[in-house]
Amino acid sequence: MTKPIGLERAALFQDLAKGGKRIGILGGSFNPPHQGHVHISNHALRELSLDYIWWVVSPQNPLKNRRGMGQFTSRVAKATELVALEKRIKVTTIETHFRTRFSFDTIRNLKEALPDHQMVWLMGADNLSQISQWHNWRELINSIPIAVFDRAPYATRALASKAAYVYSQNRLKRRRSHQLSGHKPPAWIYLHIPRHPASGTRIRSQGEYL
Repeated sequence: MTKPIGLERAALFQDLAKGGKRIGILGGSFNPPHQGHVHISNHALRELSLDYIWWVVSPQNPLKNRRGMGQFTSRVAKATELVALEKRIKVTTIETHFRTRFSFDTIRNLKEALPDHQMVWLMGADNLSQISQWHNWRELINSIPIAVFDRAPYATRALASKAAYVYSQNRLKRRRSHQLSGHKPPAWIYLHIPRHPASGTRIRSQGEYL
């Protein structure tokens, strides 16, 4: 069970959210953060008419092995450095404030802390293909609109996944992408964007590691 957010934490997130109320949430290990993350974030800002993108750097993804995972503080520092000139992308460590491990709990706490904000969960196609393995995955999809970004070679697998099938009637047309943040969930959209060659797996395999 997650710990309820206190008033001092609520003030923290209100300060973080100043300047815009349409927020895209990009969660992940960022192991390491790279230009592919920036690429998706900038497309999300344009395609979804968002004010900001928040990178939620996870201390430890429950579905990933701790071996090979860079130190949390190093991943946060590298992410912060990477987006230093990106005024509308913010790096956050909110899961350490919420003491959450699962995306559903993080989103639930965020919505409680910022009830007047419109939020969209951002993910790559690889995550859609395996989201049905996530903790409370149906509750997550039912709680926040989701934008899925095309990522090779996962498109076919993602669109044939259990989640895509179960929520097929809730998929929006691309022409409605600007409305997604204000749409009542469940609602999701699949966006084909120019693919970026950066890959965390490739970076780690080449020894370019945190």
